[in-house]
Order: sequence, then structure tokens, then C-alpha cells
Amino acid sequence: MQESRLLDLFCELVRIESPSFHEAPMAARCADELRRLGFEVSFDDSAERVGSDTGNLVAHLPGTRTGHMVFSAHMDTVQPCAGIEPVVVDGVVRSAGDTILSADDKAGVAAIFEGVRSAVESGSPRPDVTVLLTTCEEQHLLGSSALADGLLPAGAPCYVLDADGAPGTIITGAPCHWSLNVTFSGRAAHAGVCPEEGVSAIAMAAAAVSSMPLGRLDEATTANVGFIEGGGATNVVPDTCALAGECRSLYAERAEAQKAAMTEALEVAAARFGGAVSIEWTKSYYAVLFDEEDELVQAIVRASRAAGLEPRFHRSGGGSDANVLAACGVRPVTLGVGMAAFHSVDEHIAVDDLEGAARLVEALIAEGAQ
Repeated sequence: MQESRLLDLFCELVRIESPSFHEAPMAARCADELRRLGFEVSFDDSAERVGSDTGNLVAHLPGTRTGHMVFSAHMDTVQPCAGIEPVVVDGVVRSAGDTILSADDKAGVAAIFEGVRSAVESGSPRPDVTVLLTTCEEQHLLGSSALADGLLPAGAPCYVLDADGAPGTIITGAPCHWSLNVTFSGRAAHAGVCPEEGVSAIAMAAAAVSSMPLGRLDEATTANVGFIEGGGATNVVPDTCALAGECRSLYAERAEAQKAAMTEALEVAAARFGGAVSIEWTKSYYAVLFDEEDELVQAIVRASRAAGLEPRFHRSGGGSDANVLAACGVRPVTLGVGMAAFHSVDEHIAVDDLEGAARLVEALIAEGAQ
């Protein structure tokens, strides 16, 4: 591995402005890099469905041994990302201005490129390698959710380089996610003249939320109501109120139990006040859960140690592309790349962690050739 080449590439990538829905310049640069490495590069047809100016990038490099593996990262970033200028101070890369750094997830992209390049240059045996770079991950995983069928090798390990934590961090669990949208309907009335003739939709919503089990419910399950909107004037009993929330769990049965509890609270509140309620649950993505002794996890442990990293296990409370890709026939595991304070102007990454992530990619390729 060439450390200076890796750092130069990372700094070049972070300078490319690629907010969600506008990843085309980043995609073009990545496609060029992959073609130089010998990959056959294509884009799926998701752009129109997602609303991005490019599709997901899918690239394939034939191996010299049997086997197949996938490396994945995302090309989009959050704002502010215009005019990013990376600086390296005391071994840490930061943004020089009032912008993010975009190590989330350009550190993952750069690590994949350098790790694959090092594996190819070494001449060591390697399996087939597919690289998937998605759009709009920061927009509720829109890009991976729109990935065309049949583009990924069934049953292959899929390493998603998109987590905080030092390289060697293995995300063994990430919850499923359900979105909740609710509308309460009451009856309007003048709040000063005849309030008793009204049915307050806001009161229904308040009663429902106050009776719901919310927050951290157990070690694997959380729930939240994060949006309420209703009424229009202080002198009118409000006849409508909308709220939105979510439920997450590593275990499907616990998610179903929490959904049922929240639904019951909504229905009881509507009945208590004599109003009506419309309830809609939408599944965003599935859970990913691995036993630490699973052979795929143990392969990552071996590769981490071969790369000079300390393997560690972590369960996440949020989702990533891995949650969506689990339904695409691959076995996705999210890996730490060392990004820190991401989604903020204080975002940074240690050069050592960037190098560690690239070494891990190379070691995973070597592990897959055995």
C-alpha cells in the first residue's frame, strides 16, 4: 500500500462536491479510477426513481481464484459540502473551512480503491471483486433501496465501509426501521364561544403520545415520536393533527410488539375523545444481525488482525446501506473506517485510520482467496 497515494486520493475525492441527488461528478471520478484498475463499470437505472443525477455505480473485476466478494460505500454527502479544503494537522485530516470533511463516506471509497489497487499490484491470488457505490444514502438509503435486481452475486460477503469506530470495528447488529405517520381527526369549534362542541385533535395526539412506551425500551429496541403539527388559530378547537414517529429493533418480533403498543395508544386516544385516527406504518429496511462466531464475522476478525488492527464488535442503533442490501441476496456487514464527528463542521479522520481501512480491504481480499 502506498500511504501518500491513498491520502492524495482521499483529499481529491473530498474536494468533489457531491451532496445527495447531485453525485454525478463524484461518480464520474470513481468510474475513471475503477476502470484504471481493470474494472468493468456500469450504472444501474435508479437515477430517475431516486431523483439523483446518476445511478448507483456497479463495477466488476474478475479474480484469479474462485469466490466473490463485494465492497460498498456511498458517494453522497450531507451539507455544507461546497468548497471543502482538507488540511492535515498532527496526523488528522480536517476541513479548513466551515464545511464538513465528507470522510462519511469518502474515506470508505478511498480505502476501497487503495486496498483493491494494492491487492492487484501485489499479484496475489484474489476472488472476483464487485464494487458498489450508492447514491443518496444520506436520504433514507434511497440509492440502495432502488438498486436494480440481479446486480450483486448471491450469497457473497458484502463489506460496507461506512461506520465510525476505528478500522477493525465490526457492526454485528443494526436494527430494522419502521416509519409511522398518523392523522387525528376531531371537530372544529370556537374556543371561546362553544369549546364543548369541539373535539381537539391536538388533545388526542397529546394523550396518545403521553401513554406510549417511547425511548430505549430494551437493549435492542427503541421508539420515538419526533413530529407533531396541528391546528391553525388559538381561538379554534383544532380538528386535525398529524404526528410522525418510528420504531427500531434488532428483532422483528419486538418491533411488531412495539408497533402494536403504539397503535393501541393511538386508537385508545381517538376513542376516548370521540375522534378518529388514520395510522400508517411503513417498513424502511430490515435488521442485520450476526453472531460473533459466524464464519463471515470470523473472516473479518482474521483479516483485521492480518492488517494489524484490533477487531472489536459493536451493535448500532441506526441503519446503513447494509440493512437494505441484506434483501439483495448478499451478506452485508458494516465496517468502521475511523470517521469522527461526521455530519458536522468538526468532522475529521486520522490518517492512521484511513490507512488501516485500506489495509483491511486488502486483507479481506487475501482472506477471500484462501
